Amino acid sequence: MKNLRQKVDALKKETYVLYLAYQDPRVPWYAKAVAAATVAYAVSPIDLIPDFIPVIGYLDDLLIVPLGIALSVKLVPADVMEECRQKAQQKLNGAKSLGRKAAVAVVLIWLLCLALLAWVVRAIFGK
Repeated sequence: MKNLRQKVDALKKETYVLYLAYQDPRVPWYAKAVAAATVAYAVSPIDLIPDFIPVIGYLDDLLIVPLGIALSVKLVPADVMEECRQKAQQKLNGAKSLGRKAAVAVVLIWLLCLALLAWVVRAIFGK
């Protein structure tokens, strides 16, 4: 159980590192896109497959987030990743939770997308 907790903490840290890398101007746009999608999916309360479905519900979290992190790490320049890891380590020392702001932002984005979808459906199918 301790080993699993360490892996979860490492994934959380890498997610924060990707958030920092996304903000760095030296990162190419395609790496930023992958990093942003990975971070958004990691902090999003909405999953592709709902968690209440046995086994398969957690499978997307166990595959998508680590694969997104791995792809992002390969796309972001190594020196930038190292700097971001150092910044994250400094920031995370003593910090309990950095995900609240990110989770609020993701929920707001999802609500905006739903509102846009409702507007499009209404425009297409009428009142």
